[in-house]
Amino acid sequence: MHVSWYEAATATSVLGGAVIVVGGLVIATALVWAVRLGIGVARNEPRTPRSGEHPTPPGSGPVHETHQRREPAEVPRAEETGRRLSPHELGSPGSRPSGDQGRPRWDGDSGGSFGSGGPGGR
Repeated sequence: MHVSWYEAATATSVLGGAVIVVGGLVIATALVWAVRLGIGVARNEPRTPRSGEHPTPPGSGPVHETHQRREPAEVPRAEETGRRLSPHELGSPGSRPSGDQGRPRWDGDSGGSFGSGGPGGR
């Protein structure tokens, strides 16, 4: 082999490395420019919310939480209707307000939860 081939191979590899470094610098510069442009555009945008953009309370005032007990709507059994109901006949699985709206309380003889470690009853 001739020495000139080694010199040519070295020159092309140095040139290829220089092209990669210059290309990386160009891409990094373009990314920095794009971020700065985006920051400038964001600064110039109005900051006040437009109408309808954010929810507002109703004119009657703020809405408060309500607590109510509900009981499930019972599904008729096959013995009552004489035949099985198909899914489209069931309707929506809704619920209705319970007749007893009092807060649920633990039974006085109950220990609370299963496995609580307490003695349970009295």
